Amino acid sequence: MNVTLIDSPVANTANIARALRAAGAELHITNDPGEIASAKKLVLPGVGSFIAAMRWLEETRIADVLRKTTAPLLGICVGHQLLFDVSHEMGTTRGLGLVRGAIVKFDGPLPVPQIGWNRVTCRGPLFDGVASGSAFYFVNSYAARGATSEIARADYNGPFTAAVQSGRVFGVQFHPEKSSTAGLRVLRNFITWK
Repeated sequence: MNVTLIDSPVANTANIARALRAAGAELHITNDPGEIASAKKLVLPGVGSFIAAMRWLEETRIADVLRKTTAPLLGICVGHQLLFDVSHEMGTTRGLGLVRGAIVKFDGPLPVPQIGWNRVTCRGPLFDGVASGSAFYFVNSYAARGATSEIARADYNGPFTAAVQSGRVFGVQFHPEKSSTAGLRVLRNFITWK
């Protein structure tokens, strides 16, 4: 299946590209809005700052393309956060608005950021063949909590949304490319989803 990976300067594109190819994708990597608009499936990666990632999407007009596309879309880590209405990282920044909800900072006794493996309670086609309670690798200081489109949940200073699905739009807060067999299965499920 043809998959287009958005080549963002605020993402670990090379690692995700390797994992997508290992999961069976025929991969095209681009930051050209025209090519992204005609893609059959899209992956939006991201690491670091929500504000920097969103600014880049707006400046390149890729944000407009993503808001209009009818192609299945998977956001990963900060790419997942960008799908939401708004983030409260260092103020308030509007997201893509493809998923209802807000991104907020972890608050509690555990150190922030969360770095490492965490068990995920999951359901739905993105997790077909993945046992609920499987561990995935996270690196994040912010997350959605109780999103209406939540299909997976983990706990770190309280429960948070680990994955969402809103129609053709999917997002995972964890790094599937660093999550061993379970992560590759999630990517394969997205690649083959119809």
